[in-house]
Amino acid sequence: MERKMYKIHSRYDKDIALKVIPGHFATTQSHITHHLDIATMTSRYAEAERIAHALAQKYESSTPVDTIVCLDGLEVVGTLLAGSLTKAGILSMNAHKTMYVISPEFKNGMLVFRDNIQHMIQNKNVIVLIGTITTGTTLGSCIQCIRYYDGILQGVSAIFSEISKVGSITVNALFTGKDLPGYESHRPNECPYCQQGQKIDAMVNCYGYSKI
Repeated sequence: MERKMYKIHSRYDKDIALKVIPGHFATTQSHITHHLDIATMTSRYAEAERIAHALAQKYESSTPVDTIVCLDGLEVVGTLLAGSLTKAGILSMNAHKTMYVISPEFKNGMLVFRDNIQHMIQNKNVIVLIGTITTGTTLGSCIQCIRYYDGILQGVSAIFSEISKVGSITVNALFTGKDLPGYESHRPNECPYCQQGQKIDAMVNCYGYSKI
């Protein structure tokens, strides 16, 4: 699999490169034709800083941001994004005039925020930061959770997204399906590759892959 890996570069910053491995992969919600390896992008400081800076450019200075909710292990990028947004003049309405960077927990298949951090969501202006969006199911659950706790969604940022909008909110992504010709996503019971008898190469998620 690793021999098939290649890189694509973001149109917003040519030094931001996404590792792509073609094949037949299974996620918790779908079967996909390409695994997008974001591990180094989210753990190397220099790469995470460039990603944060590029994503920060997509927000108007008039957009208030109190809290960044991180999914897919993007806490490092989220912290750097908070710094980039602050330097760009985006204001926080929090009492301490600084942004919160938090992550929800997955409990019994649901996203929750513990009692002691719910105040970081309630009546706060929130940005969701996510690694990859394919079907939008995880993102939808996160937004529902934020609204349940009375958060105010101000934006969605992603490294890669197959969808351009969630309701009236534009998804700000560094890479889209247009950057990845041939990328396909199918429900497991509708996957044409399974129907053709093609075996799954690996189980994948935002943290990496496990070969089968």
